[in-house]
Amino acid sequence: MSAAGWMLVAAPVASLVVLSALLRPRAAGVDAPHRLGVVRAALLTGVFAVLTVEVLGALDALTLPAFALAWLLFVAGVAVAAATHRRSGRVAGRPGTTAARTRRAVLVGSAVGGPTAQGPGGGGPRADDLTGDPAAGTRAELPSTAGRGVAAVLSDWAGRLTHLRRTATRGERLLAGGVLAMVSIELVVALLAEPNNFDSQTYHLPKVEHWVAQGSLEFWPTAIHRQVTIPPGAEYLLLHLRLFTGGDALHNLVQWAAGIGCLLAATRITAQLGGGRRAQLLTAFLLATTPMVALQATSTQTDLVAAAWAACAATLVLDGLRRRADLTAALALGAATGLTALTKTSGLIAVGPLLLLWGLAQLRLAGGGTGHSAGAGTGHSAGGGTDRTGRAVDGVGSDPATRAADRPAPTGTRQVARTVGGSLLVLLVAATVVGPFLARETAEFGHPLGPPRLRESIPMERHDPASVLVNALRIGHTAFDTPLAPLRAGTAGAITAGSRAVGVDPQDRAITFGREVFPVPSWYPDEDRVAFPLAGSLALLGALFALARPRRVSPGRPGTLRAYAAVVVLAVVLHTAMIKWQPWGNRLLLYALVLAVPLAGLWVDAVLRRRPGAGRGSVAAGLVVTVLATSALAGVLALSYGFPRRLVGAGSVFTTSEWDTRFLRRPQWADEFRWAASAVRASDARRIGLVQQNDNWEYPWWLLLRGDDGRSPELVALQSVLPDRPPADPTSVDAIVCTGPRTECARLVPAGWTIEYRDHVGYALPPPR
Repeated sequence: MSAAGWMLVAAPVASLVVLSALLRPRAAGVDAPHRLGVVRAALLTGVFAVLTVEVLGALDALTLPAFALAWLLFVAGVAVAAATHRRSGRVAGRPGTTAARTRRAVLVGSAVGGPTAQGPGGGGPRADDLTGDPAAGTRAELPSTAGRGVAAVLSDWAGRLTHLRRTATRGERLLAGGVLAMVSIELVVALLAEPNNFDSQTYHLPKVEHWVAQGSLEFWPTAIHRQVTIPPGAEYLLLHLRLFTGGDALHNLVQWAAGIGCLLAATRITAQLGGGRRAQLLTAFLLATTPMVALQATSTQTDLVAAAWAACAATLVLDGLRRRADLTAALALGAATGLTALTKTSGLIAVGPLLLLWGLAQLRLAGGGTGHSAGAGTGHSAGGGTDRTGRAVDGVGSDPATRAADRPAPTGTRQVARTVGGSLLVLLVAATVVGPFLARETAEFGHPLGPPRLRESIPMERHDPASVLVNALRIGHTAFDTPLAPLRAGTAGAITAGSRAVGVDPQDRAITFGREVFPVPSWYPDEDRVAFPLAGSLALLGALFALARPRRVSPGRPGTLRAYAAVVVLAVVLHTAMIKWQPWGNRLLLYALVLAVPLAGLWVDAVLRRRPGAGRGSVAAGLVVTVLATSALAGVLALSYGFPRRLVGAGSVFTTSEWDTRFLRRPQWADEFRWAASAVRASDARRIGLVQQNDNWEYPWWLLLRGDDGRSPELVALQSVLPDRPPADPTSVDAIVCTGPRTECARLVPAGWTIEYRDHVGYALPPPR
């Protein structure tokens, strides 16, 4: 990659860092404000990246110069905003100004008698700050770091991490160290391993190559409908890296960054639900060591990206439960909704109920609730206060000044209208993000969700209670699978017998994807299907206790906890009622797992808060430690031996060649693709026809047939499943490459051409002239 390419790659990263500081809320009373700043910055950067693709695609300008200009303008805008903020910060900080006097008063007040920095269990910092910054315990307004440059922002984070290291207990250090180790190893694997996900070879990466080759987002004839029908949000992000670098060397970093986003959003959710530092670290640890998360963080799949956007929506919704949303909050929530829909529509199964909860909470606050506006604060947690021990509690604090600041804002029709307007703004922003893609789908197929084969293959086609129950049991069995074969066989047999007892065929195509047959083993650490029994079980227990006894889990915020747990449970129920069982269903549940793990972290923390000598409490604490150790082992094994990217053994990223790494899913195809491509390149063919089936690999052709100057080859499909996009005439191409059965290839090869075929791959050339 050239120096210019590295500079372009650095542009989004630098913008994200500066925006995180610019968009961090300055008001008091906001949980984990630094992480909220990162969430807002990620959403703004993501929306910019998406709209850049949409606008330039409409102009037939998906080119490196156009993208470079767009990012140059974006970086310039961020720099201007930072400079403006810096000047305003200097003015606000001058002696004698109102802002300066207020800041000094707050800092002095916190120094002489502010709330303590202890969490609900008295064993760590308040819920608003994972790193335990002393100032965070008082919610004091500190001088802005946004105006002091990127170095100051990084220095601020370094200082906070140093404080964490100094004040954390041994257990907290182990949890934080485990998370850091997992993330670091994932980064190494993501950088060393070439993209080798099966779906990426079939449609994720080919669609990026088609956009680069044609310079637009216009649909193309193809035999693989998923290249044009599956939402392209994650691939839009990959397109930027593809143009910047000229290849796929950094493609895995999109999902790795999404994994970081999931950790930040999930820990902030834990804080918003009343969890202190230990609960947040437990959440991060359980999520980071879940094999599905660890493996997808080094992949070009899209599930982790969708989960990150859904988690952003969830943390923004929780803000809206206790304070009236301002313009920034509504815009951010709309962006999170739109990005989720554009990446994976299944994520809307959770985002939809979350939006409903947000809307109801906003109406309640508009009708006379005690919440604050998103831009105001009182020195206590959002909509709450602290008791004498510093615990966060629902409701209003006991301090007279706090009660005065917490008085309800004027109510009436105006407030309700404002809430309705905010809800409409959320939907408008979401439609702006996902609307162009849905419009193309509707124009092409007459339906925003694509052709009938897509709408009927994944969604449930039966919704009677018995069918939904059977589907839920099968999904649960696959999600909680373990290496214990007798347990797997016993539960699968019980589900199969039980389904027949209620009159449902366990293999019914109306509730089963494709031709798959239940059950299938899913315990092995494979990125497409690995189960999550530990994190899933803890999340299930956390949800049950949150619904039944929320005060035991979060003494300060039981109402918020119960509402959130109800939404997560509803999302899982809706998922089982809407999505057919399939062997790869665990990765489709990843968004729900990310949203549910904070419940697990809170419940585990509640167990550990019990006095060590309390009999059952000691036993429970021992079990928790055992589970955490097992979870750590599962994460380490997933990175060490997981498939198809691993650290050790056959297929290691350190010892396997680039080409062999790409074909670890199908090693027998590697030489066949190279053999066919070499013959076609030797023929000097310029226009090359493709013959393939819906699940064949197309991406290797884009790599092998690329020009010596890096220019994309001219590949055209000789079959098309798009009714209004006819395939190319076989006589119009200079050569044909085929994957799949030889008979399909021979059927399309013009008379007189020579066909050469091996087991899975072949090619055809015209007679010599």
